[in-house]
Amino acid sequence: MLLLATPCPAARLSLQAKQAFENYAAALEKRLAQQHASPDTYLAVFNLGASERAEAERQLRLGGMRVEPVDGGTREVRQGLLHHWRGMAFVPGAKAKDMLALLRDYNRLAKYYAPEVESSHVLSDNGGVATVAIRMKKQKVVTVVLDTEYDVRTGLTGATGYGFSRSTHIWQIAEAGTAHERRLPEGNDDGFLWRLNSYWSFVDLPDGLLIECEAISLTRGVPSGLAWLIMPIIEDMPRESLKFTLSATRNALGSSLLKGAHQ
Repeated sequence: MLLLATPCPAARLSLQAKQAFENYAAALEKRLAQQHASPDTYLAVFNLGASERAEAERQLRLGGMRVEPVDGGTREVRQGLLHHWRGMAFVPGAKAKDMLALLRDYNRLAKYYAPEVESSHVLSDNGGVATVAIRMKKQKVVTVVLDTEYDVRTGLTGATGYGFSRSTHIWQIAEAGTAHERRLPEGNDDGFLWRLNSYWSFVDLPDGLLIECEAISLTRGVPSGLAWLIMPIIEDMPRESLKFTLSATRNALGSSLLKGAHQ
């Protein structure tokens, strides 16, 4: 956020940065397809060594969350930065069908993910394939409002499920909430967020649900001479955002279970 509060020129999404993100996303989706080929490898945590997996699951059952960088967390691409983080949590008593229902509640995402999600509505919905519009707000040093659209694919296979969300449009909003509100041209703005893909994987266990999310995003590069000041903040924002999303998802699933128990 400090990047946007520091005087520096507007950024432009380069073809090289766009292609780097698309190539990275394709490689990630190929790896996830291999993981999802079997329930035994469905989650990244299942592919750890036996003792590390057991300790990770123990900590998750105690209420902890596991949020970690993938491939170093942040990497430079041509005129941009690519971020990749993974988060895991356990929801006692929840089932894969509960998670699927939450992911498909497209018109009420602000109920679960406020204040980062201000509003949402479905543009098209064909069961496992949908197009969803979301207005997002990020606030730290300054406030940034974004109108975003996503191609969303969700489904269940027995005790396992998935929800893949790929950004198709991201517009930064200038003078949000005023009579002069307008969308800046895509890829020609402050460069706060140019791409955002989220990949949920979840598995039923006898005592609850393990949920895992991998998020990859693309932002502007850091202007020369400001890296020492800005990089620590830029690198931490994707982690903070994923941690918030994972926590909000766990809370939403827990609340729905509590509500169901009292009905």
